[in-house]
Amino acid sequence: MFPLAGEEPNLGPLLPEHLSELFAGIILLAIIWIVVAKKVVPLFEATYAERTAEITGGIEKAEAAQKEAAEALAEYQAQLATARGEAARIREDAKAQAVTLAAEIRDQAQADSARMLATAKAQIEAERAHVVQQLRAEVGGLATQLAGRIVGESLEDDERARRSVDRFIAELEAQAPAEKS
Repeated sequence: MFPLAGEEPNLGPLLPEHLSELFAGIILLAIIWIVVAKKVVPLFEATYAERTAEITGGIEKAEAAQKEAAEALAEYQAQLATARGEAARIREDAKAQAVTLAAEIRDQAQADSARMLATAKAQIEAERAHVVQQLRAEVGGLATQLAGRIVGESLEDDERARRSVDRFIAELEAQAPAEKS
């Protein structure tokens, strides 16, 4: 460890033995430092600037995309609100049309019902009149035959027989309402 007497001290592998080696090392170090400062550092700086620009551009693109997405969302929400309003208006129109159509159908059904009822009443009245006429003819004929048998002579005079039958039926009709009340 420590040099003995008469020995030269061993300074280690880092210290040069000759002063020329020290100067050569310093010159080489200066050359390397200049090359690194002139060539390598600018490349690193350019790469750093490039990456910074890419990151900044990416951030700007992301912000622009986010802004565009927010605008698209706002537009979508506005369209959705418009569509909902339109759907509500269409529903209300459909309800109003349904009410109007139902009223029209109801009115048409009532009109048809009234028309059918009037037709049925007219038909019933016509049938009643026809039946009354047939009944008068039959009753008149039977009454004339019966009266002819009772009296013993023929009552074939149509005008007289018809008047008698009409009077008899009128008396029956007058008695029928009186009995009902």
